[in-house]
Amino acid sequence: MVVMIAVGFASCRNYKELTKVPQPDTKNMVRDAADKSADTTSLANIPWKSYFPDVQLQTLIVEGLEHGYNMQVAMLRIQQAEASLYMSNSSLLPSLSVAARIDHTRFSSGSRGTDVFGYVSNVASVGVTAGWEADLWGKLNSQTKSRYAAYLNTLEYKKLIQTTMVSSIAKSYYSLLALDEQLATTKETITLLEKSTETLQALKEAGQLTAAAVEQSKALLYNTRLSVFDLESRMRQQENAICVLIGRTPGTVERASINDQSIPATMNGIVSVRTLANRPDVKQAEFSLQSAYALTDAAQAAFYPSFSISTLSLGFAAGGISGFFSPANLAAEIIAGITQPIFSRGQLKGNLKISKAQQEEALLTFSNTLLVAGQEVSDILFSYKSLVSKNEWREKQVESLTKSVDYTQELLKAGEANYTEVLSAQKDLLAAQLSMVNDKLDQLTQSVNLYKALGGGVQ
Repeated sequence: MVVMIAVGFASCRNYKELTKVPQPDTKNMVRDAADKSADTTSLANIPWKSYFPDVQLQTLIVEGLEHGYNMQVAMLRIQQAEASLYMSNSSLLPSLSVAARIDHTRFSSGSRGTDVFGYVSNVASVGVTAGWEADLWGKLNSQTKSRYAAYLNTLEYKKLIQTTMVSSIAKSYYSLLALDEQLATTKETITLLEKSTETLQALKEAGQLTAAAVEQSKALLYNTRLSVFDLESRMRQQENAICVLIGRTPGTVERASINDQSIPATMNGIVSVRTLANRPDVKQAEFSLQSAYALTDAAQAAFYPSFSISTLSLGFAAGGISGFFSPANLAAEIIAGITQPIFSRGQLKGNLKISKAQQEEALLTFSNTLLVAGQEVSDILFSYKSLVSKNEWREKQVESLTKSVDYTQELLKAGEANYTEVLSAQKDLLAAQLSMVNDKLDQLTQSVNLYKALGGGVQ
């Protein structure tokens, strides 16, 4: 009994204590970051409702998290991993069952008479039966550790889906706002072109311009009007895409204006490498590595002998019903054994080699995932800085082109400018105004990309 208790304690291990895995070198992981190691307040720690203050956007994100099909799939994966972990953890405990059995045996009497079976035995039994394998070398515990790491992997997968969902909805929403602004700008330009065409028509009637000038002005007006249909079509498609993303049938999306959106002031280039290590995809790769380490431990433990109690039963057994449950009919049975693999060692060696190779593969995947994370953040930070640097010059460009349109129109009326200069200035102004909208969209998009790249949106 003392030996069994000792074996039992040896088998009890905490499967939640995962193996510490090698950590890749994170030096200079984020290029040109203001601070590569300081544990500063990260964008990832900002709740998404604070990061995206737009009420209409918040409503869409909530709806997507509650009804999006990808989120539902993530939850089902978690349930599957929980069930697998429960099954694996149960293997560490004894199996217990209630058994009832009747043994009816007849023995031949050896004679050729009518009663060929001379002896009949009837034994009825009922009781509790248990079986158990002692996890002396940690094989079962290592397998459970692997399942536990897989379970944690699914939790990180849910976080990955959530941060992807939040960022996708935000970027789609901003794209829709940009289309609204581009449409409004285009319509304003159409109004100006109509007035310009009227002016050119009046100058033609006054004999100051030719019909060619008027027709070219009309052609520019018509071309600008044609772009409205393209913008409206893209807006409809963007609305439908957002609806499908959040699990809603295609329809209208309530929204604000892109001019009401602001870039988070916390985008200052300060990035902690520790923050990168907490990204859901990086954590997934780390848990996959820990799972591989646990399976390698289990493969190594399979070489050692196993001790198991195949049958441990306690109950009552008797040849009749009378006095069946009396103390005299108590029955107990125990069958235990030790098994040492001999002829299967070739298979065990093969399993160990496979496990070690999968462990090395998981380590390389983990290192590469962290490296890609650093590259992604580096690219986003530099792109954002470049976009911000463009603001001042874009504003100056639009201001100059606006003045150019006004000046050329006045000069045209005075007969000191060519009509082609007016048309060129108007076309350039529209292009610059649309580019300004795209600049704002790109900045908003990069702010979302950085938030996602740092693992934000899972709070």
